Amino acid sequence: MANWDADGIRVRIRELAARDPDRQRFGARTHGYALAPPLPASEVRAFEETHGIALPAEYRSFVAEAGDGPAGPGHGLMPLTAPRPDADGEWAADDEWREDRLPGRLAEPFPLTQPLPGRIAARAELTRGTLMLAELGCGMFFRLVLNGPRAGEIWQIDPDWGGFVPVSPGFRSWYTDWLTSP
Repeated sequence: MANWDADGIRVRIRELAARDPDRQRFGARTHGYALAPPLPASEVRAFEETHGIALPAEYRSFVAEAGDGPAGPGHGLMPLTAPRPDADGEWAADDEWREDRLPGRLAEPFPLTQPLPGRIAARAELTRGTLMLAELGCGMFFRLVLNGPRAGEIWQIDPDWGGFVPVSPGFRSWYTDWLTSP
């Protein structure tokens, strides 16, 4: 099932914000419990055509039905088609966002079939065929696998300690876990 209850998501985000008025929950000061409007389906299709990919259905439907970030895990969801309005190049996430949009990068095969624990030297080579969804800080990111046998999974990359490992079978469970966590 790919459809989302956008009204229910917005209600839940308002509840989270009401319980956290001082923005103490991790990432809340960055995303501010704000959910941008959804993207028009034509804009999502144009993104896919430009990059030669098909977004996993759960993510595709989220940005087209619920919203294009930022409220979400980590420091919040990165927007799909346009950089953050306040992007000034000082956040690592902004650089990752721009790198993902280089011609052909998202359509390349995801190079891993198994988790890669431990320190990582060649991060840029490993993230081909994935879309950065959110930053955790300290060079750690959540990434959505776009192609190959792991397509649709969410992986976390932590080049210093944790490696590059799957953390969720799909966008729906990953995002819903964030929505329902205390």
